[in-house]
Amino acid sequence: GITYLDHAGSALFPESLLKAFTDDLRNNVYGNPHSQNISSKLTYDTIEHVRYRILQHFHTTAEDYTIIFTSGCTAALKLIAESFPWIPEGTKQPSSRFCYLTDSHTSVVGMRGITASMNVLSVPIKPKEILLAKRRLPAEEQNCTTPHLFSYPAQSNFSGTKYPLSWIQDVKSGKLCPIKVPGKWFVLLDAASYVSSSPLDLGVHQADFIPISFYKIFGFPTGLGALLVNNRIAPLLRKTYFGGGTAAAYLAEEDFYFPRKSIAERFEDGTVSFLDIIALKHGFDVLEKLTGGMEKIKQHTFALAHYTYTVLSNLKYANGAPVVRIYSDTDFSNPDVQGPIINFNVLDENGEVLGFSQVDSMASLHNIHVRTGCFCNTGACQMHLGISNEGIQKNLQAGHICGDNIDLIDGRPTGSVRISFGYMSSFEDAQTFLNFIIATRLSKSDAGIPFQSVTKPTTESVPDDHLSFNNADKLSQILRISDRELKNIPSEAETTGRWQPLEPEAESIRAAVSETAVPTCRKGGKPITVAKIYLYPIKSCSAFEVTEWPVGNQGLLYDRNWMVVNQNGVCMTQKQEPRLCLVNPSIDLKHKIMVIQAEGMDPISVPLEDNTGKKAVICESKVCSHRVKTYDCGERIAGWLSVFLGRPCRLIRQSSDVKSKSHQKNTKGLSSATNISLSLVNEAQYLLINVASIMQLKEHISARLEEPLEIEELIQRFRANIVISAPESFEEEEWVEISIGALQFQVVGPCSRCQIICIDQQSGERNKEILQSLSAARGRKTNFGIYLMNQPLHSSFSDTLSVGSQVLPVLKENTEIQPPTSHEEKCSG
Repeated sequence: GITYLDHAGSALFPESLLKAFTDDLRNNVYGNPHSQNISSKLTYDTIEHVRYRILQHFHTTAEDYTIIFTSGCTAALKLIAESFPWIPEGTKQPSSRFCYLTDSHTSVVGMRGITASMNVLSVPIKPKEILLAKRRLPAEEQNCTTPHLFSYPAQSNFSGTKYPLSWIQDVKSGKLCPIKVPGKWFVLLDAASYVSSSPLDLGVHQADFIPISFYKIFGFPTGLGALLVNNRIAPLLRKTYFGGGTAAAYLAEEDFYFPRKSIAERFEDGTVSFLDIIALKHGFDVLEKLTGGMEKIKQHTFALAHYTYTVLSNLKYANGAPVVRIYSDTDFSNPDVQGPIINFNVLDENGEVLGFSQVDSMASLHNIHVRTGCFCNTGACQMHLGISNEGIQKNLQAGHICGDNIDLIDGRPTGSVRISFGYMSSFEDAQTFLNFIIATRLSKSDAGIPFQSVTKPTTESVPDDHLSFNNADKLSQILRISDRELKNIPSEAETTGRWQPLEPEAESIRAAVSETAVPTCRKGGKPITVAKIYLYPIKSCSAFEVTEWPVGNQGLLYDRNWMVVNQNGVCMTQKQEPRLCLVNPSIDLKHKIMVIQAEGMDPISVPLEDNTGKKAVICESKVCSHRVKTYDCGERIAGWLSVFLGRPCRLIRQSSDVKSKSHQKNTKGLSSATNISLSLVNEAQYLLINVASIMQLKEHISARLEEPLEIEELIQRFRANIVISAPESFEEEEWVEISIGALQFQVVGPCSRCQIICIDQQSGERNKEILQSLSAARGRKTNFGIYLMNQPLHSSFSDTLSVGSQVLPVLKENTEIQPPTSHEEKCSG
């Protein structure tokens, strides 16, 4: 029974958002992301996924922007003021200026308190002034590097006016100067009001700072915002305080502090509000499901505002006097310059203003919720209501403060009434509000003509029925990958780079590796051969054993090209879901399909051909701190996996978009200028283990277990790609490079094992004794097996790996192979 018209104050959260979020919390354990246990890593990965989801929502990537989570838009603005590289007055070089539009939120204007303490001048500028400020600095003044900051709202929270996003580039390029001073301008775009109902494309409009509050978009959670920082300015930001989680190292007794490399981790003091961040994922899901995207929300909310404005502005008393005075800079004819906010005061027949508190009280009696006052935007309030600076000070002396209900002083209004529409607003909401104004201000004879003359909005973007969002089909075109983008995604034929000749760059790397590798005689003279070859098409699922297999640029062809993700898009491994080992994928190269089997389930197939050139939506996922571009494999296989695993999950595949470098790694020992492409593995393209090492380990483990393990079972637990038969146990740890047939591999380092080796790969049962036994047998280390990277050779031989091939190792020179440098526990999932 409530008509809610304060969406600019806060969106309302839908029930489906709360349900999805609480279901998530019931089904998962989320620990503090600063810890290293399983629940903490799940939290960390989920948070990283949400960061990418935010960037995707704003049409940008982690290459251009960093997400810093804050307690809200206000905290983000404070962070900018404190960390911007201001140059104060009194230095030898020109000093910085903080310039802001007078139609700005209190939290923007409040930044001048911090700049003043830094001896930096603040300059307010009126909208009309900057619209006339089409002036370009002289060339010599443009060369000045003094940083200045210009802040303006993308959408006024007072009137809904949308200021040109083109100002961003104009100001940064020097084409538009807020004030005439030499130096380099950076732009702060206050997007809190704008993004609640409009799409923002940061790929086009690349502001330096974009603060937002998520409750403006989703209604839940509150107390969570973010600062999107352009990576070009991020390294210049300065920070004095350091909280928990921001330090790479520091001393308690000396003034020594070294920050983390990540800009986000450097500025996110303490533990972030991780459960609230996880809720954002469900917010984006629900928003897209209910509406079809921000462009549809923009068209829908504007249509309601346009209709309401048209009726409201035509309402007149019998004497011809207007019923309301609307405070607007536009005529509500274009959604690109006007948002879904209407600001007004109600007048009587004589043109006198009715106090906003009186209007608010009457609206409440009709179960209509509006916002009144100056809306934390004194500059716009003064401009539209004609209140002078002296008038504000006199009102304060008369006892009026921001947010109270003193609406008239000496007959003049101290504020106004604001209504605003959101994505769940309906035509009935607009009509209910208009009927309330008519019923309380006009007699039936007065209201008849103007109200009847304005019909329901009929814009193509808004459905003719009740403007409700039962499904996305009722809305205009859904945001999908554009035709232009689809043309840029390579087809299967274009992405067979796995089979291309070695690039000169890679050839030089192998040459460099060979120069540093000293061919030393190994122990024993017996030949070493490849005993088994395994690939794992789906990360963390069962092995697929082969006798020979093609080798590509990322390792064995189709090895870990797919992975199972939870409802939040985060990779699932056997650590969280041991039953993944019971999912048995196999590759049929002839029929170009992957067949997936599991006990009690009918087999299901997935095509090997990459369909990213068709209609798949590309998204970013995270695997062991690496970013990867992926696409979803569809509802059929998602349903199959969800039934078998007993929890909502989906199958996604790494995109073959060769332009993406998101999951490439500067590999230790290789040229630092070269990126090695990885699939969905954690650390390297291949994992190699030695049967002799397995047999020696088996003796230690068997002594601690009631039932000794078979060799085959142990081999499966260590989830290697290449199993070799060498005369000596652990001799592989002395190798720096190996050749298998025509293929050459570099040893990257030892594999530090995790708890996955405790899982019986045939039953999914867990036995923690295995990891403890490994640690005891190896002198408190858990290393077992070595990581390899492959550089294909130019030769007449096909790039295939075969069982029975001879392995020729090159020994290292008295140096211990170090594990990959990372703080995370690695596994061969």
